[in-house]
Amino acid sequence: MKPQPNPERLKLRNVVLFDDADLVASPAAQNEIAISKIVLPSQQPRRYFDSDKMASLVDSVRQHGILEPVLLRSLDNNTYELVAGERRYRAAKEVGLEQIPAIVRQITQDEAWQISLIENLQREDINPVEETEAILQLLSLKINLPIDEVTAQLYRMRHIARGEVGQNVLTSSEYESAIGSVFGSLGFKLESFITSRLPLLKLPSDVLEFLRQGRIEYTKAQAIAKVKDQISRQELLSESIEHGLSLVQIRDRIAALPQSPKQSENSLKSQVDTTFRSLKKSSIWKDPKKKKRLEKLMQQIESLISSV
Repeated sequence: MKPQPNPERLKLRNVVLFDDADLVASPAAQNEIAISKIVLPSQQPRRYFDSDKMASLVDSVRQHGILEPVLLRSLDNNTYELVAGERRYRAAKEVGLEQIPAIVRQITQDEAWQISLIENLQREDINPVEETEAILQLLSLKINLPIDEVTAQLYRMRHIARGEVGQNVLTSSEYESAIGSVFGSLGFKLESFITSRLPLLKLPSDVLEFLRQGRIEYTKAQAIAKVKDQISRQELLSESIEHGLSLVQIRDRIAALPQSPKQSENSLKSQVDTTFRSLKKSSIWKDPKKKKRLEKLMQQIESLISSV
């Protein structure tokens, strides 16, 4: 189990990822800030909160108060924007606290977003979709490109690494260095990120939503996403979550689903291709009896083709 995020770990990650290490590293005094003066940012890396864990935090805050300060940035009109610590902020509001311990920093909106992404990535319960989206957002900030262009850049780097294209026409050493620095700091490799993480964002929207909420494991989500019929997919998705189906059980249910005529046709074509490939490699050609039977089968197949 991952350790809980701590200020030192957050500091080290910012030193590696961003030029301005003072964003988190510099000391700051703790203040008591009125909750009424705190506003949430327009964009937040975390969208869902586990209800059971949130209830547990609320109980803890009710008994012990807020033990770790939230991080804020100053805004105009004597207000503050929340940078890190949204769960604590929400729990404090639910309990009815009027003030909350906080550290206030003079930072820009982009700097605050960087810190929020870093804190989100250090969560113990972060799911693969949130993690993937946060990493892409970090890369977007790091190399100053839109996320779709960041993704394209990652694929270019993989093509170059595989020797499939020339480096001089597709990418720059500056981008490669920055991306390599981020992946190295987060413990990711380019190839595995492209192979196992980016495809998650292309899952059907219904599957992706449950995966983003952390309600289903990504291996199960990938299996269910292969069901093309939307109604069948949603039924299997609901059953998997409600009854906690294993991956094996999910695959068994997928195999038992009725195939559409198009799927059945594709399956038969695939079976024919596989059989003929195996036939060419087999030792049947050395056995005169089996070869004779094969000739009869081929005549039957040719007869079927000619009768169409």
